[in-house]
Amino acid sequence: MLLEIFKVIILGIVEGFTEWLPISSTGHMILVDELIRLKVSDAFRELFLVVIQLGAILAVCVLYRNRLNPFSPRKTMRQKRNTLILWAKILVACVPPALIGFFLDDYLDKLMNPYVVAAMLILYGIFFILIERRNIGRVFPITKVSQMDYRTAAIIGASQILAMIPGTSRSGATILCAMLVGCSRGVAAEFSFFLGIPIMFGASFLKIVKFFVHGNMFSGAEFIYLLLGMLVAFFVSILSIRFLMQYVKNHDFTFFGYYRIVLGVIVLCYFVISALAA
Repeated sequence: MLLEIFKVIILGIVEGFTEWLPISSTGHMILVDELIRLKVSDAFRELFLVVIQLGAILAVCVLYRNRLNPFSPRKTMRQKRNTLILWAKILVACVPPALIGFFLDDYLDKLMNPYVVAAMLILYGIFFILIERRNIGRVFPITKVSQMDYRTAAIIGASQILAMIPGTSRSGATILCAMLVGCSRGVAAEFSFFLGIPIMFGASFLKIVKFFVHGNMFSGAEFIYLLLGMLVAFFVSILSIRFLMQYVKNHDFTFFGYYRIVLGVIVLCYFVISALAA
């Protein structure tokens, strides 16, 4: 059991670090899980790789608790109203992916294979490089989340539909889309964090419901694995979010584009070699 706990800690670190960076947490989790394979049922593994994200999303709630709380006694009435408007934009942005995700969840699970992940890692890596080259010298018109209108929020939210393809990266798709519609890198990253709250809570809730509906149950060990994974992901996510917000003050996302391409090639080569050796 100690070895499995060590594996869970590694998976929690990977999830927490990669969830908020535009490099696909799914791609990393698939590769790492393949290398250190948890000794659990397939049903629980599928659940674990999704629900562990709850720890990551709680990190956003904690770091941005005052900004996201419309009832904070430290806020003026105007600030409370602006916070409610922010939540309205978040919810508007999350409607399309929530509806499509609900109806296509089973189909999307079938796309969870290393070849699709590798292709999306490489493709969006190229997109990041090309878009950042286009952004050289560009002045972004939206430098605060509050400047974003509902139409812009809806367009960015719709990009999360593309992120349902494994390997795309939810943060990667939303950040790219946000920059394309005029958001600065900092605004793009922040709004991506906020969009993750309802989307990832919803995805986790759906996985848990389907897990039990299909007649599955947690063992005591599996319950510990899930809680530990979320806890590790929570603390590592705090560091990851702080790192990204500091990084974008002085850098663009080109590095992440190259990183995605390299990782995609590694994933592809690993699984091709494994298939040939089988």
